[in-house]
Amino acid sequence: MSDPAVTFAFGDSPELQDELLALVLSGRKTATCGALRDFGDHEPVPVVGRRDVVLDGLGRRAAIIETVSIEMKRFDEVDAAFAREEGEGDLSYEYWREAHEAYFGRNGGYSPEMILVCERFRLVEVLDRNNTKRVNP
Repeated sequence: MSDPAVTFAFGDSPELQDELLALVLSGRKTATCGALRDFGDHEPVPVVGRRDVVLDGLGRRAAIIETVSIEMKRFDEVDAAFAREEGEGDLSYEYWREAHEAYFGRNGGYSPEMILVCERFRLVEVLDRNNTKRVNP
């Protein structure tokens, strides 16, 4: 594969990382988004077909996901269907909007016009978090 795997955690605190990982592992969370401004050399924009390693709140490898689609859209263009696929809270658009305004607000700033990288993914494998020898999928 030409695009190397990225190792990352969902969320910006160990508690949120574990909460969002649990949603992925349960099958409830099949989408995520990030501010385009936050991608760069350290974490490239996801690419369809790339498999990435998801970490838990302790930084242990927990799962492998595969990107199935990518869309760039403004924050205020995200729809209720995508918000539901993110799998958070009560699955409502209102919950998604409040949670993501707060998240982006504490991580570089929120604007309704900000461009988001909206990614849909599938869970490929659940990893043994005690297996420290595994480096990449």
